[in-house]
Amino acid sequence: MSLSTALNIAQNSLLNTQRQTTVVSRNIANVYNADYARRTAMLSSLAPGARVAEIRRATDAALFQQNLTALSGYKAQSIIVSGLEHITMSVNGVENATSPSAMIAKLQEALQLYSSTPSNRTLAENAVEMARQVLGSLTEGTKSVQALRTDMDAQISTGVTDLNRLLADFKTVNDAVVKGTQAGRDVLNELDTRDAILKKIAEYVPISTISRSANDLMIVTADGTTLFETVPRHVAFESTAAFGPTTTGNAIYVDGVRIAAANGANTSAGGSLAAMMQMRDGYATGMQAQLDETARGLIKAFAEVDPGNPADIRPGLFTWPGAPGMPADGVLETGLAGMITLNALIDPQQGGNPELLRDGANFDLNPNDHASFNELLLRFTNALDAPVDFVTVAGTTASMGLQDYATNTISWLEDARKTAAGAAETKGALMMRTGEALSNVTSVNEDEEIALMLELERSYAASAKMMQIIDEMLETLLNTVR
Repeated sequence: MSLSTALNIAQNSLLNTQRQTTVVSRNIANVYNADYARRTAMLSSLAPGARVAEIRRATDAALFQQNLTALSGYKAQSIIVSGLEHITMSVNGVENATSPSAMIAKLQEALQLYSSTPSNRTLAENAVEMARQVLGSLTEGTKSVQALRTDMDAQISTGVTDLNRLLADFKTVNDAVVKGTQAGRDVLNELDTRDAILKKIAEYVPISTISRSANDLMIVTADGTTLFETVPRHVAFESTAAFGPTTTGNAIYVDGVRIAAANGANTSAGGSLAAMMQMRDGYATGMQAQLDETARGLIKAFAEVDPGNPADIRPGLFTWPGAPGMPADGVLETGLAGMITLNALIDPQQGGNPELLRDGANFDLNPNDHASFNELLLRFTNALDAPVDFVTVAGTTASMGLQDYATNTISWLEDARKTAAGAAETKGALMMRTGEALSNVTSVNEDEEIALMLELERSYAASAKMMQIIDEMLETLLNTVR
């Protein structure tokens, strides 16, 4: 090997070490940046010596896609869990203390006590007051459910706005990646930024990516709808200012294609948008339907029958805007829980006589005015446990007592909450495992980088020493020639 060749090798070594040191320094500077992928300087043999052929970015497309899917699933499940917990606390209270079921049980106890001493007006007033608390649990429950639907709708609107903004940002970065790749420029920072945006998009909708030439990416949703291809596709949603029991929320459309509805406590939804729609149109409306059926059961349980005409049945203690008619049996009267009221003829706060609960508000069921008359009170008490055809959440009918139906409502909600919480733990663990696996491939290990930096310093020192020796040899050779 000639001295000139050795000198070239030493110079290349110094240059390579310099570039490698720059890459390692860049890695160490981003050790706490979750969106940064580790860089590696790849050497290629080149006579004489070697050179840095490219700066490679650590990545694993399969793991990254798995992490995106897991992220979408966990985000959706978290929405379901928090929504169900909100319904539980706002409608049923702590340990179900303010639930319609608990209030109906207290009303039944008050009726039993009143029926044992029907001449006691104070007990009559107490029974009406318990009825007021039942009414309050239904009306407040309705308000809470509809407030949740309004909030979910507002969050959907905000999410859609954010998603459209993220898609616009993605276009800007993706264009920079494509142009930079075609021009042969370093686009590693842009690739990091693009992946970070993809993670944020996955929080709203489940996505997968399709790679094309020049590092171009196409984004599609889980059902195959195109979300981005060269340009972002518009995500459309029309929000609703306020929700009532009969209000129907609007759907979300991606490039004119409706986002599919999700179902199940272990939700089939991916991303927060579908999960919020499920809460708004699924669990919230399901809870409202059960409150409405509970209200219908109360009106039916306390209905009064004309002794002279058994076909003439009218609302008694509990009434509604359709009085003197009765709500139809086995038919869901949407919003009834928010419309049910106490009969003004019985409610002392409205100037009524609470003893009409014993004697009848619509018909004189105690014509002899016996103070010990308790037949109607006993009938009311028994009616709370008598089988009635209730409409279930699934839309079918089931025959059971009102108290059992109200208790089943709690069970329905608790079962869903338990299943959702368990699914959230599973999906959260999956998200963490895929994230850790991806991090093991792409993230920076500070200790490894520092060790590599020390090796590069030794390599630099060796190359510098080699150049010094070659310089001395050249100097000796020139002195000899002179």
